[in-house]
Amino acid sequence: MTQMRAEVIGDPIAHSKSPMIHGFWIDALGIDATYGATHVTTEGLADFIATRRNDAGWRGCNVTIPHKQAILELVADHGDLHETLGAANTVFRDEDGALAATNTDIAGFYAPLADTDLAGAHVAVIGAGGAARAVLYALARMDVAQVTILNRSPLKAAGLLALFGLKGDAVGLGEPLPPVDLLVNASPMGMVGQPPLEIDLDPLPEDALVYDIVYAPLETPLLAAARERQLETVDGLHMLIGQAALAFELFFGIAPPRDRDEELRALLTV
Repeated sequence: MTQMRAEVIGDPIAHSKSPMIHGFWIDALGIDATYGATHVTTEGLADFIATRRNDAGWRGCNVTIPHKQAILELVADHGDLHETLGAANTVFRDEDGALAATNTDIAGFYAPLADTDLAGAHVAVIGAGGAARAVLYALARMDVAQVTILNRSPLKAAGLLALFGLKGDAVGLGEPLPPVDLLVNASPMGMVGQPPLEIDLDPLPEDALVYDIVYAPLETPLLAAARERQLETVDGLHMLIGQAALAFELFFGIAPPRDRDEELRALLTV
């Protein structure tokens, strides 16, 4: 039987913890599979998919910055993501063996908020890229009352509010943060190799929750500032592990051992 292979692609990609996560699960389950990381530029994305399409052992890939929107033009879109979300983070083989796209970021983002009542909440989201689209898609189904998007291009952000049917406003990154119940950094700012996220958390109320999807570094300046204010926080590993678990099952046809999440988190934070 051909060894199963999967990988994560992006530009940059060296920071990715996905190989460690999937490798941990592969070893734990003892399956004949590998998972790697491949640097793929915007210009090289189409060729990358072309070379993998007829490789029977290749089961798919996770997709990160900057390919989450462009990938939808290159593989099947059974879930109409192009129209409803505009971004994908996973390519897998469907029942017919063809390459198809899905987005596991939505469930990955939602998982650590499942016990948090956000009905009627005011939320601020930083960013308007592929990850932000997944966050906004989830928020639109959580009965939040208002969303403020902070982005370099307020016009682009306003378009996302309209796309997902969310009430709120779009402002520039330099604008003051409103007193929201939940703040989500859905941008790469603060990530290793990316510009820092400079934002004043003073307007946040004492019971606000701060959620940073960046996981390299795990303790981002945003989370450090939130903890100084003794605010509740959610780090990027929650979303990363959650979305990876769904992708793993799509790639290899078996669910990962989520009962070992604490062991995995310890490994990822060494």
